[in-house]
Amino acid sequence: MLRDRIRSSTIIISILAVLLWLDASFPLDGAAGLWLLPMMGLFAGGTAFELASMMKSSGHPIHRRVAVTGGVVIALSAAIPMLWARRGYPDDCPVGQLGWIMLMTMATVFAVLLTEMRAYCENPNQPQGVTIRRTCASVFASVYVGLPFAMMVALRGLHQDTLGQTYGLAALLTSLFVIKASDMGAYFTGRALGRNKLIPKLSPGKTIEGAIGGVLASTLAAFLCLKFIFPKVIAAASQSVDTASSDPSLLADPMVGALVLGPVLAISGMIGDLAESMFKRDCGVKDSGGLLPGLGGVWDVTDSLIAGSVPAFFCFAAGVGGG
Repeated sequence: MLRDRIRSSTIIISILAVLLWLDASFPLDGAAGLWLLPMMGLFAGGTAFELASMMKSSGHPIHRRVAVTGGVVIALSAAIPMLWARRGYPDDCPVGQLGWIMLMTMATVFAVLLTEMRAYCENPNQPQGVTIRRTCASVFASVYVGLPFAMMVALRGLHQDTLGQTYGLAALLTSLFVIKASDMGAYFTGRALGRNKLIPKLSPGKTIEGAIGGVLASTLAAFLCLKFIFPKVIAAASQSVDTASSDPSLLADPMVGALVLGPVLAISGMIGDLAESMFKRDCGVKDSGGLLPGLGGVWDVTDSLIAGSVPAFFCFAAGVGGG
């Protein structure tokens, strides 16, 4: 079990590392994040498919195809202007990245509604309440998965116009590192010291001691990143835009940033993990899928990232990394 977990994790990390290196070294048409879009789309689609399939197999009505497609469209929506302009985010684009995310989210909602209208017209005598349940399930599956992945894409391009492409890459890497540090800290601390159950009705294996270990691990990871990575990133960017690299206004206190970023992402990730456990229990399954040996399904990997990506974006937008 542990060997399979390590093997699957190594493969995922290796692929991600190669894509991040390509994105940093050879940006497609000068646009940040385009190398990452295929992996983002695959993980978003895989997560939405597992969630929708889990609902469908347990008797919950859902438009699975629309939910999965909508999840992928929302996930990649922040990059739409870069894809057609074939360069960095266009300065003359009247809609910002968050605007595109909201636009594609509403487009997905309309797609679900139109699909449900067609289904209702084909079978107007269906049991009462099916239409509402199916519509809500389809919208939830697509937005719950798509929106967080879209925020990861937006995070990759954060402050690109003022601090260059490296800042967003550092912010994305830091977010992934901090969230997964929380997962690992909670796992190993829980195994070694866990005595008191956290929420046994949702996840019997999770303990209060593990949760504390996760928060401490994520805070330490955040401090290391903010202390040793971001000053170099900001200094390099400052020189490239003719700004004094020693300007203290560009730098954030790494301790303060870590005390904000670490606990926020750790707690958010735990909520995402517990939410997945709740849905799996409701649907009567142990794992969301079996695609990744030792890890379970795609959703078993992305559960904490889904809950942590939106807080991560707003933390860095608010300045925890400086700039």
